[in-house]
Amino acid sequence: MSNSARSDIFARLRDAGSGMSAGRIELERKSLGSAPAPAPPVAELCQAFLINVLKNQGSVDCAGNRAEAVKAVGNYLYAHFRNHRLVAGNDPRLAAMPWRDAGVLPRFGSLEAGEPVALSYAQLGVVETGAVVTRTGKANPSTNNLLPENHIVLVDVADLVPTLEHAWEKINQDMEEHGRPRGINFIAGPSSTADIEGQLVYGAHGPRHWHVILLGEVPAEARALVSDAAASS
Repeated sequence: MSNSARSDIFARLRDAGSGMSAGRIELERKSLGSAPAPAPPVAELCQAFLINVLKNQGSVDCAGNRAEAVKAVGNYLYAHFRNHRLVAGNDPRLAAMPWRDAGVLPRFGSLEAGEPVALSYAQLGVVETGAVVTRTGKANPSTNNLLPENHIVLVDVADLVPTLEHAWEKINQDMEEHGRPRGINFIAGPSSTADIEGQLVYGAHGPRHWHVILLGEVPAEARALVSDAAASS
C-alpha cells in the first residue's frame, strides 16, 4: 500500500468519527451486533469438543472420575515414556488426585530442563474451537503450558462452554471474584509453524504433543469417538 493510499484511509476514518461522542460511537458499535458462531460438528457438547481437539491435531481420552483420570494419565505416560513421571502445577485439584493408585509420580512446580511432560488443569474447554483455557500463576506456571514436549490437560465436562463469547463471560466473572491472573492462555493444539518453505512443523515454539482428558460424565457417543481415535493412531 502506498503512503498516499494509507493517508487517505486514515483521513476517512478520522472524518467518520468526527463530531461523535464516545457514547454514540459505542452505541453504533453495539448496533452492528456480532457474527454468529460457527455450527458445531455435532449438537452434543462433549463429542463436539473432542472432535475439534482431534481436528487441532491433539489426542483425546475420557475419564469418569478422578481415579480414572489418574489411570488415563498413567497409561499415556507409560505408552510414550515407559515411566510415570511428570510435572504438575500447584493446582489444588491436581494435588488432591489419587496419583499413587496408578503409580504416577508427579513433581509439583514449574517445568525444568530435561523434563518432557507437564500436566495442567484447564479452567474451561471451548467447544467452538476445541481450545482449553488456563490461567497463569502458581497453580499453573506458564512454563508448564509452553515448554514441555508433551502437554497433558484435564478438562471438566462441567467447564465446557459452547463459544468463545461464553468463555470470556466466564473468565470475566472469575476475574471479578478472584482478581486478574498473570495471564490467560487459549491453547488449541500442539505448537506448530509453517514459516519455513510452507512446511508444517510441530513443536517449533512449544509442545510437540497435546493430550486432552475430558473428566466427568461423558456420553457414550463421545467415548466411542475416543476409542476410534485411539484405534486409528
